[in-house]
Amino acid sequence: MKLAKQTEVLVGVFMAIGLLALFFLAMKVSNLGTINTGDSYRVTARFDNIGSLKTKAPVTMAGVEIGRVVEIGFDKERFQAVVGMDVYANYDQIPEDTYAKILTAGLLGEQYIGLDPGGSDEVLKNGSEIEITQSALVLEDVIGQFIFSKAQEGEK
Repeated sequence: MKLAKQTEVLVGVFMAIGLLALFFLAMKVSNLGTINTGDSYRVTARFDNIGSLKTKAPVTMAGVEIGRVVEIGFDKERFQAVVGMDVYANYDQIPEDTYAKILTAGLLGEQYIGLDPGGSDEVLKNGSEIEITQSALVLEDVIGQFIFSKAQEGEK
């Protein structure tokens, strides 16, 4: 009887640990586990195609997370996606001519924004817009271009 009770307790502890691990995994996958509650400033960038970029996606520079995507909208006049990013306040020396591109983590992973610094003496501040951008690389477009180029070679 005592052995059955111990087994039930161990199974219960194991299940609790499993559920806790599943919770932390879900938080990590949904990008909710790393939200910075400190000060930040908002910058925007316009892209022709954002692919599957989502809000709460990381904004990185040199592989270090420096902010998060907080807003994605559409400019009806210029027909571009407008992405709002909150950059953490301690990264306040980013040059104004910084280059923003949408990258993919791994082959088919989540998309995020990578920033490459420019050389300007002026820095980004609240309300700034990043002018130089590179849209997301859409895998279907790349495959389509490859197939089209191979078909063109076959006709010659």
